[in-house]
Amino acid sequence: MEKNYVPVKEDFQFLNHQDLDVDKNYASQSYWKGVVTHFIKNRRAMAGLVIISVIILLAIFGPMMNSFGYRDIVQFRNENNKRVVARGIAPQIPALQQLFTGKAPEGNFAEYTFLFGTDDMGRDLWTRTWYGARVSILIAFVTIIIDMIIGMSYGLISGYFGGVTDSIMQRFVEIANSVPRLVIVSVLAIFMAKGMGLVIVALLLTEWIGMSKIARAEMLKTKEKEYVLASRTLGAKSGHIIFREILINTIGPIITQVMFSIPTAIFTEAFLSFVGVGIALPECSVGTLIEDGFNNITTLPYQILPPIIVLALLMLGFNFIGDGLREALAPKLEDM
Repeated sequence: MEKNYVPVKEDFQFLNHQDLDVDKNYASQSYWKGVVTHFIKNRRAMAGLVIISVIILLAIFGPMMNSFGYRDIVQFRNENNKRVVARGIAPQIPALQQLFTGKAPEGNFAEYTFLFGTDDMGRDLWTRTWYGARVSILIAFVTIIIDMIIGMSYGLISGYFGGVTDSIMQRFVEIANSVPRLVIVSVLAIFMAKGMGLVIVALLLTEWIGMSKIARAEMLKTKEKEYVLASRTLGAKSGHIIFREILINTIGPIITQVMFSIPTAIFTEAFLSFVGVGIALPECSVGTLIEDGFNNITTLPYQILPPIIVLALLMLGFNFIGDGLREALAPKLEDM
């Protein structure tokens, strides 16, 4: 070939797709389809998904399975025709009648079963346990979704612009991270009433920091790649590059962080309610039920078991799902 030869059109030939030697099985596998496949093959992840699904279903429908509300006090009449509060584990009403040597109970409770028993006030623990699980899960999900939006946006913007902007934003993160959570809760308790709002605000002020660090690290790793440079060269705006180009390719670690943050939020809510700055009675959450059971552990030791078991299963299930997502989003070579 001559040294100064200039290629012409006739030197090239278009190939049809059928002429290419392509692994059709590999080509048919999208990234997210592969993630789902790896996740389903993970037994621990599927076990965690089943656990969380069952608890969520019971949290939704469990309180509807009887005629008692979470704050209703179950009462019966004894042999002297006086009202007696139902306390303890009562399999059926006839057993209660023998226990109190009374007559027919008030209301239409003739065939009711207290699966978890009643607390010291005579409230059905089945209803209170699943209503409390509903409150705890709701607080965790609302908090984590908002924290994900705030922390993800903060970290991506900080990492993308870098320089002075990144330094100033990271100094603010360090200051916010250095304030103990209990100090924040104590200050909030001065201006806010105890309840769901206080817990949500306390979690919002603290849980976004970890999310922002993950997002910033992914941004620093991704922002110099070829497709980002190509978008910048073509005149794409910073907002488009951050939230339409880079975010899509860094969503995996963020989703994994979300799944690990949910049990942390549930445990934090339980702790705040246990120490008395969270959900206020007669409202209930997993934390208030554990606190109530702890206060009556010498007289009604069974009362603390249902909320503790629900909390343990929630923590275990979400951690199993988080581990499964982490392995599915970044599978090892031997798992491919």
